[in-house]
Amino acid sequence: MILKLIFQGKKNLYKGCQPLMPFGDGVLSTKDTCLGSEICAELWNPRSPHVDMGLDGIEIFTNSSASYHELRKADHRVNLVKSATTKSGGIYLFANQKGCDGDRLYYDGCAMIAINGDIVARGAQFSLKDVEVVSATLDLEDVRSYRGERCHPHMHKPYQRIKTDFSLSDCDDRCLPTHQPVEWIFHTPEEEISLGPACWLWDYLRRSGQAGFLLPLSGGVDSSSTACIVYSMCVQICRAVKDGNSQVLEDVQRVVSDSSYRPEDPRELCGRLFTTCYMASENSSEDTRNRAKDLAAQIVCIYLIEITVKTARIRMILAYLFAQLCLWAQGKPGGLLVLGSANVDESLTGYFTKYDCSSADINPIGGVSKMDLKCFLQYCVKRFQLTALISILDAPPTAELEPLTDGKIVQTDEADMGMTYSELSVIGRLRKISKCGPYSMFCKLIHSWKETFSPSQVATKVKHFFRMYSINRHKMTTVTPSYHAENYSPDDNRFDLRPFLYNTQWAWQFRCIDNEVSRSTEQCDFIRLYYTSFNIETLHKYCIYRCKCLSEDVCM
Repeated sequence: MILKLIFQGKKNLYKGCQPLMPFGDGVLSTKDTCLGSEICAELWNPRSPHVDMGLDGIEIFTNSSASYHELRKADHRVNLVKSATTKSGGIYLFANQKGCDGDRLYYDGCAMIAINGDIVARGAQFSLKDVEVVSATLDLEDVRSYRGERCHPHMHKPYQRIKTDFSLSDCDDRCLPTHQPVEWIFHTPEEEISLGPACWLWDYLRRSGQAGFLLPLSGGVDSSSTACIVYSMCVQICRAVKDGNSQVLEDVQRVVSDSSYRPEDPRELCGRLFTTCYMASENSSEDTRNRAKDLAAQIVCIYLIEITVKTARIRMILAYLFAQLCLWAQGKPGGLLVLGSANVDESLTGYFTKYDCSSADINPIGGVSKMDLKCFLQYCVKRFQLTALISILDAPPTAELEPLTDGKIVQTDEADMGMTYSELSVIGRLRKISKCGPYSMFCKLIHSWKETFSPSQVATKVKHFFRMYSINRHKMTTVTPSYHAENYSPDDNRFDLRPFLYNTQWAWQFRCIDNEVSRSTEQCDFIRLYYTSFNIETLHKYCIYRCKCLSEDVCM
């Protein structure tokens, strides 16, 4: 309705009823109300236009947004829309883009209508529908009565009003019901991982002209998470077809090259769209092979081949070879998109082989942390009854880089990286979101990790991280395009525009850290001495230490 309204306003303008128009912000003034508009990013700014518009009497605000999905972001978006009408009243119409933008982002919908701080209508957050319409019937008098007690005159320059010759309300609307607030139930992060990347994969697949996906399945958490996301995509496709979405049905028939096909069982559809292969190294164990095979059997994807490779980079060549020849060997047209499965934490430290299985066409988990992926797999065990994931979750994360000892794995990822995945997530957020370098990160972590690590241990972890980060930063220039899910993504294509050549010594920053460690150690020694042998001389020394800039007489 708003789009039609704006179009009619322009049509009247061109007819000559208002031949001149000043530059700057303007609002539409109808016979019964006044409408203003702000763009996507303005809603998130500290001085949003709706604030001054509300104080100037504008009653309806519109926002044609392009707000992309990030984990744990939806509640922030909803709260912003609610707060836009809580302070000074009004009606807020929030429309958002849907689907893959042809890049790393997925726009997750969440269209909504709010009045006086209440959400009264909403659209789905994750949906395979191309278009979704949200509507509500609202009483403008509710806005005016709400503002009667809250809004006061102000000195802001009034907005230029563009007068239009129509009304939004109907003279025969007295019997229409008033609005009722709706409760917004947010998805858990595990549900978001299950839904968002799956919708992104489907949008990419149907628009790319390819016939499915191929995944090198290793039997670890990362590749298993990618496989589960593809399975979740199949679940959503079947549900959309069951609900009568003709566009999804048309798309899936074109992808599988069968105009009579109608997907009903996600596992059967997965067998048509999804192919996996197990490419072991000489150090791979029988346990990992069995875990990969069991998961492939439960989601009923095509388990193509088991092969042992001598060098890691051969995996990329073989993956693309299989993707090109798999359907051809079955007499089917098209090719397969190769999926990657490197998580965001490993990208931070460069803990992967360049041009190995980390190189692919797209990666649905490249913006998700290892800890979130583990929680996601636990969710999949219950949601999809994929019990093969239990043994995968119980196994220690390992790249199987060292020979087995008595048939057992001795090398683990966390031991190689020098920190746990949980610690790496904290460091990643400090680096990107808090804009911390080595020294400022150390100063924050010695407080937040004080119950677990000493200052010297924190210093060791921070130094090790920044050495690995700077040495391997070049890998981000060729990293596989990944679904953007975390705001600390190291992807230098769009969200982390930083150099890929650093001074790996970090001499000045590391020297500052060493000085702080020395001071902390010296201070601890004084405190220990104070408690073990308290006397005037000890107190004197401690006061001198705390007041180095003052004389000894002043300290006493």
